[in-house]
Amino acid sequence: MSAIQLSEDASRLAGKRVVITGGSSGLGEVVAAVLARAGAQVTLAVRDLKRGRAAAARMDGHVDVAALELGSLSSIERFADIWVGPIDVLINNAGVMMPPLGRTEDGFETQFGVNHLGHFALTARLLPSITDRVVTVTSDYYKSGSIDFDDPNYLRRPYKPGKAYAQSKLADLLFAGELARRLARAESPVRSVSAHPGYARTGLASHVDSAGFRLMDKVMGPLIAQDAKGGARSLLAAAISDIPNGTLIGPGGLFNLRGKPVTAPLDKVAIDEDLARRLWSLSTELTSEPFDAPIGNV
Repeated sequence: MSAIQLSEDASRLAGKRVVITGGSSGLGEVVAAVLARAGAQVTLAVRDLKRGRAAAARMDGHVDVAALELGSLSSIERFADIWVGPIDVLINNAGVMMPPLGRTEDGFETQFGVNHLGHFALTARLLPSITDRVVTVTSDYYKSGSIDFDDPNYLRRPYKPGKAYAQSKLADLLFAGELARRLARAESPVRSVSAHPGYARTGLASHVDSAGFRLMDKVMGPLIAQDAKGGARSLLAAAISDIPNGTLIGPGGLFNLRGKPVTAPLDKVAIDEDLARRLWSLSTELTSEPFDAPIGNV
């Protein structure tokens, strides 16, 4: 783990424009509230406008709410088309965790479609407006993941919620790394970084269909998990700190499950450039987003 100094001074984003997906609850709400209170102009990009407005009302500062359904490529297109002005920081935070098998509007397996493909398409659309960085939220669970290029959306193979979640979180990290490399090659000032919250108890796991997971969370959660504020620290550090392009931030204590944010090591699978390029190609094909075009124009 690197000794890079991470900042937790959110005032560094005062006056900056921040878009955060899934900002109406959990980690996203904590991050949005901290940044807004520090003077950032925050847009909550949310599926449920009513919940988004209720969350915004609980926050101090400049907070807007906009409709965005990451499980719908048409919704992502609408969000991007009506966006006006620069975005200093895009935080790709929203996600789903281990639900029963489901499909997005475009037919993708829910976790792969929302957690990865939705954010891939959103970043592609918004990248020409981004001035500072893209923060992609992953999970340390990525270490047990693999990408099934023959059937990423579980159209033929048996669906396993945990395996699908791990695939989506590995995809998030591979995407963040490949984006970082492409931005660097284009000599863009924009950075692509990532963060994982460790073991944070939020509403994300409310749909987990696993008796084993629920038992583990009930027994171990109170002992080793962080609350949403603790988990959000890594996301905030990734959004605020002057860190190199391609950095992953995560908790540094107790098996990387909780604690003060640090720069986290990347497992071999997360830095496999051939794997990342294959995923990039698959993602552009599935989303019909020609992501190569905007990068040189940032």
